[in-house]
Amino acid sequence: MIASELSFLVIEDDDFQRDVIVSVLSNLGAMQIAEARTGTEALNFLNDTRSTLIDIILCDLNMPEMDGMEFLRHIGSSHPSIATIIMSALDIALIDSVRKMAGAYGIYLLGTIEKPITPARLETLINIYKSRDLKQRKEISNGSRYTLGEILEGLTGGEFTPFFQPKVKLSTGRVIGAEALARWIHPGRGVITPYEFIDVLEKSGNIDILTFLMLEKSAKACKLIHAQGHEISISVNLSLTSLTDTNLADKITRVVSESGLDPKFIILEITETAAMTEMAPALENLARLRMKGFGLSIDDYGTGYSSMQQISRIAFTELKIDQSFVREMTTSNVSKVLINSSIEMATKLQMKCTAEGIETENDWEQLKNMNCDLGQGYYIAKPMNFDEFLEFCSENLVHHGTV
Repeated sequence: MIASELSFLVIEDDDFQRDVIVSVLSNLGAMQIAEARTGTEALNFLNDTRSTLIDIILCDLNMPEMDGMEFLRHIGSSHPSIATIIMSALDIALIDSVRKMAGAYGIYLLGTIEKPITPARLETLINIYKSRDLKQRKEISNGSRYTLGEILEGLTGGEFTPFFQPKVKLSTGRVIGAEALARWIHPGRGVITPYEFIDVLEKSGNIDILTFLMLEKSAKACKLIHAQGHEISISVNLSLTSLTDTNLADKITRVVSESGLDPKFIILEITETAAMTEMAPALENLARLRMKGFGLSIDDYGTGYSSMQQISRIAFTELKIDQSFVREMTTSNVSKVLINSSIEMATKLQMKCTAEGIETENDWEQLKNMNCDLGQGYYIAKPMNFDEFLEFCSENLVHHGTV
């Protein structure tokens, strides 16, 4: 039974509806179900020592005393590592707005369910919860901190390396590339995710050290993968803060050329979640990188600043749809429409369209039917080290029905 190992907290002021939800969870195998009638009651329960027992909260929005929005605000500050599912009979657009608010508060939001809830939808969300790397999610939420000195020592000590998350062609399942994601292989604490070190490096002006390390290792890895007969491309994240250096494009070109790799096999992903403050040098760098043959991808599309304006200014070759839209695609008509229009726009602008966060077969099929070119996500594969990725490439095709 999919829910047998998990513990739940159901927050619903209507006794009948709460009983129905508890019954659905029980039928899915849940054996640990706590109940609360109000947000206040729920917070009191969570602030008790028993809070560590809760894996997933199911929360109504329209409640007396403390409504769902206020409750979510409290959860974001005090219990961000607990997964949350929003339940509501309210308008879909309003639920979508609350979903965005929850994200802004740093809540680990699994998804939303329209009332009356169905076992199938709840089962899907529980499966998503189980498929994710929970250790990583809790690291993000708990925010275990490392000093700049410790991070720089790890960088100079060769402890940082790229992990590769496959990108596949949705129509065929063929592996066409990967995104290189930085991992710190700490000698005492194991694999540490980027949430622990990216902000520290960016704010201290040291992000370029990591960027060039990732670029060099990714280019060399790509060359080795080509030697094994797999002509794939690798995407490397590029911080907007780096683009203020007018020599950046030349430095990037030099690193990739020295590895012996053609720049056309490197895609530089620009995250649009920050405003481009120094426009002229950024545009100069990006134009030069395109001229040298690099691909340019607008990452997390739809979540940042002036998306259309960015596309009109920069010769992007790829548009990456943010995983938050993919996650809500089956329940939010707004998200589905935005995904569809993004795919159509990318096609008309002769850009590849990649969907991030594919976590179910249904996600895959829907995106394929919308003619989305490429996909990545835990349903396809988690980020993996070089040897694992090479083995993954050797299988050539992802049989997505059995992944």
